Amino acid sequence: MKNRSKHYLIPAVIVLSLVVYAGAISAKSEKVSNQQTAQRYDSFRPGAIWNDTNGKVINAHGGGIIYYKGVYYWFGEHKITGPIGNTAQVGVHCYASKDLYNWKDEGIALHVSDDPHSDITKGCILERPKVIYNKKTRKFVMWFHLELKGEGYSAARAGVAISDRPAGPYTFLRSLRPNAGIWPLNFKKSWETSTLQPDSLKGWTPAWMKAVEEGLFVRRDFKTGQMFRDMTAFVDTDGKAYLIYSSEENLTLQIAQLNDDYTGFSGKYVRVFPGGHNEGPAIFKDRGKYYMVTSGCTGWAPNAARSGVASSIFGPWKALGNPCVGQDSALTFHGQSTYILPVEGKKNAFIFMADRWNPQNPIDGRYIWLPIEIKEDRLVIKWLDNWSLNVFH
Repeated sequence: MKNRSKHYLIPAVIVLSLVVYAGAISAKSEKVSNQQTAQRYDSFRPGAIWNDTNGKVINAHGGGIIYYKGVYYWFGEHKITGPIGNTAQVGVHCYASKDLYNWKDEGIALHVSDDPHSDITKGCILERPKVIYNKKTRKFVMWFHLELKGEGYSAARAGVAISDRPAGPYTFLRSLRPNAGIWPLNFKKSWETSTLQPDSLKGWTPAWMKAVEEGLFVRRDFKTGQMFRDMTAFVDTDGKAYLIYSSEENLTLQIAQLNDDYTGFSGKYVRVFPGGHNEGPAIFKDRGKYYMVTSGCTGWAPNAARSGVASSIFGPWKALGNPCVGQDSALTFHGQSTYILPVEGKKNAFIFMADRWNPQNPIDGRYIWLPIEIKEDRLVIKWLDNWSLNVFH
């Protein structure tokens, strides 16, 4: 949920209004204390300050979690005070926990570089880091959305790093745009040969939307690779790994299979909800079905979540609507999806993880964790001020 190319976003006045509203909500909320207060947690308090075991505020925004040998590892963007904190000044932070409530600071798993020629030089934009484990290579692989320093959100690249240890340190390998020179599996042959270009149609008209659905931006980016922005990673029960990401100017989601070592792409990918304008993808699998939660595109401001279900990860995907219910559900409780965490040792137990962004003071962004219910193939997420893992049977 960041600033994007203005030509393809909703009218700026709407975004500005939402940002002002979100800022007002944040201003009323509890401020981050400079004092270090160590405490033992036995429940989740969505939106409240959450300290690590050293008494410092947990700094892992846009994050994801991996479970390995009895320990959960939480990776997220390390933010600093002030608007400059929206760029990567430090890197990816890692925390470890055995109970999901109390988190030990494991330090910076991936540092940004002091080399001005590096893709991840200090001041780049490095978002939504996700780590997956490859059982064959015994490597931990981190993927993230990367924007090159000084280029705004025009690069739209995928970054990858590896480590021998879950907490790192991670070594940056490369950044790239996925699947250059490859058509999506669910792309029609007739669409491949179209000569229609984005600038040939007026944006947001019925003709333009139809062209988007038929791969207007896929064709534009065919040679250079597909755009890669808000993302998540998922390892299926058969060991195959996938990245799910916003592409095509954030108008369409893509799901791409990784290669065997998880450090590159296999060449197999599909488009999901073309023209639907989705960000913040999060995915999980339960009883043979795949479920996804996303957000709309309104800059930093919150909006209504969306959800979908499929019997195959490559689809077809069926839209299920907003999974959130109750007060503030139309704004996803003032947050945005980042990850869905399966709770180890419990059946059908999943936690919806979201961020409540604060772009004026990014370090004060809050975390919203809530349990997910599945009712007749639909997802239900309700607000709880205070809850524990006991809600899962």
